[in-house]
Amino acid sequence: MSKIFSRIAGLFSNRTLVGMDKTGNRYFTRKEEIDGIVKEKRWVVFKGEQDPTSVPVEWICWLNGQRKIAPTPEEMVELEARRERIRLNVARLKEEEGKKLKEGSIRKSMSSVGKVGGPDLGSFIRQFPSSAEGDKVEETSDKTDSLRQTKETPKEEEEKPVAESTEPTGSGASFKPGTWQPPT
Repeated sequence: MSKIFSRIAGLFSNRTLVGMDKTGNRYFTRKEEIDGIVKEKRWVVFKGEQDPTSVPVEWICWLNGQRKIAPTPEEMVELEARRERIRLNVARLKEEEGKKLKEGSIRKSMSSVGKVGGPDLGSFIRQFPSSAEGDKVEETSDKTDSLRQTKETPKEEEEKPVAESTEPTGSGASFKPGTWQPPT
């Protein structure tokens, strides 16, 4: 019981006012020895209602120990001015985007020449075998055929013997899962 009373008494007598924010919240600190270790306790006394949303970010960082030094009034004024500039810039950007959207919708309704279509899904689907044909692949578009022809190697290179390797190679359609064994 005496420890609780001494802590309450120490709360009021041993505190140091560190600063005050623009809403009138006051921030305090005190040094406290716990188990031979001196720790700093930090807290806020709210003006009026206890509204944690009224605490600025800089003071929250100080309360949590993320900042060693409390924010100065000059720093708070500078940060508030920066936030106001950002708010004004965002409002300006929103106005400009609204104007561009209005102009863009008028232009689109007047002319549809610059219309861009979506991807050609038909040519994409033709690359894959249909379920009725099994492994037979449908004809692809002319572009993919020409690309395949340019990638083919001359017959002279195909006739060269390939050195055997101990590394596993693909076996295509004859592969059966779980049957591969490493070379011995």
